[in-house]
Amino acid sequence: MKSGSIRDFLYEAPGPKTRRRTGIATALVLVLLAGLLIAVIRQFYVTGQLSGRYWAFFGRLTTWRFLGQGLLTTVEAALTGSVISFSLGFLLMRGRMRKNPIVRVISTGIIEFTRGVPTLLFIYFFFLVVPQSGIKLSAFWKITLPCAISACGVVAEALRGGVNAVPKGQREAALSLGYRETLLFYRIIFPQAIRFVIPSLIAELVIVLKDTTFASIVSCADLMQNAKVLISNYDALLSIYLVVAVIYILINYLLNKLSDRLARHMKETGAAERSLA
Repeated sequence: MKSGSIRDFLYEAPGPKTRRRTGIATALVLVLLAGLLIAVIRQFYVTGQLSGRYWAFFGRLTTWRFLGQGLLTTVEAALTGSVISFSLGFLLMRGRMRKNPIVRVISTGIIEFTRGVPTLLFIYFFFLVVPQSGIKLSAFWKITLPCAISACGVVAEALRGGVNAVPKGQREAALSLGYRETLLFYRIIFPQAIRFVIPSLIAELVIVLKDTTFASIVSCADLMQNAKVLISNYDALLSIYLVVAVIYILINYLLNKLSDRLARHMKETGAAERSLA
């Protein structure tokens, strides 16, 4: 199994005819989208949505500072949730691959449970149920923990897939050299598995980032919550949501580029190691 970007895991390499058909279809879609965009802008103009009062406040530094504060909270929640989900996912992956049947069954059950329950239900649980038990959490953790728990099962399966993708012969060779199972896993198997699943982990980071948009439920001052405050202050729903959508698109684009760069780096590193072997 080779390292690649997120797209490499989703699509096979197309042939010449497929690329030509894809190019034609892409051109037609772009023309249709351009026509649709023109029609939408015209409708905005007709209904007065392009009026200056709906956009003038974007020229104020306070508006961007307020959105920036929300964006910082969103990124912090997404990164913290991703670290927690990776840690929990790693433990669940190790548990599912244990020989002990009890540990394996419990880990598998948790993985399937977290994968099957919607993130929103986890958020409601931490927002409504947890406080009744006397546990007081800040709004930040009421959104971060549910997003992390919701993602940990997917992370666990991604890591398990990476571990299983490492050639079995490497394990057998290491055992023949006297490696213990634990040392074998952490020094030989897992480093290679990470190379395989980096794109999948970044894709899961994107999902965690999107899940943080539920933060308004727990009154966490993230990007979406601050956007709603601006909407209530300026009565400019369309313009603010368009700007926020562009911000999310740019973040996801940068994450995809990061995935591509990491995939190329991993591929080059692996090729260099093989040439030295």
